[in-house]
Amino acid sequence: MALVVVLVLAGGAVYGLTGARSEAVVGWLGGPTTVSGGAPVGPEHGAGADAHALTCPEPDDEGCAGGADGAGGAAGAAGQDGAPGSTGKDGTDDAHVVAISDALVATGLDPTLARRVARAQAAAEADGVVLSVTSGKRTAQEQEGLVADAIKRYGSKREASRWVLPPESSAHVQGLAVDVGPTEGALWLGEHGLDYGLCRTYANEVWHFEPLPKGATTCAPMLPDSSSGW
Repeated sequence: MALVVVLVLAGGAVYGLTGARSEAVVGWLGGPTTVSGGAPVGPEHGAGADAHALTCPEPDDEGCAGGADGAGGAAGAAGQDGAPGSTGKDGTDDAHVVAISDALVATGLDPTLARRVARAQAAAEADGVVLSVTSGKRTAQEQEGLVADAIKRYGSKREASRWVLPPESSAHVQGLAVDVGPTEGALWLGEHGLDYGLCRTYANEVWHFEPLPKGATTCAPMLPDSSSGW
């Protein structure tokens, strides 16, 4: 059963995470779709997340391979000037970030990914941008349902494969991917995601992000779509 977590956090921002069956099928529809907040998210092209190298905002993130002093990147800068949802000079998170991260982990999302997303959400909020998680961890059954829905919608498995993966190869099923919205938030994350160890994966999915692999300092080039994962 899909989990729904709604966080009402400092600054009046609302961050929602809904399961795959109630996410307005973000992640495979070919046209703009509606996510929480009513904003359209579709296959638009924003600034690539691989345009600059990562400097880790914290020292305790084992999947992040930047500076070791915990003060680099956008999150480090936020920690120094007191912006909401920041990390301090010692790399520790404030309560705002911890609350978001804990709620995401409770849905089954990988803890490292949850922490990175939480920091990115808080930084986006400080920039006046709404960044919501519309889909995170999915069950295999939920993913199978999305596959069936995509095949029905597009009329062929080949076309559906451009927008959705089978459970055995889906990063969502592993708790290692998030879909985000609305469009402004997705584009913000496309531009700033690497600062938080988050990479946009597919050129046709502005909303889909996965964690930067351990030891990497730049995101891999985006794949055209998800079809290579079949």
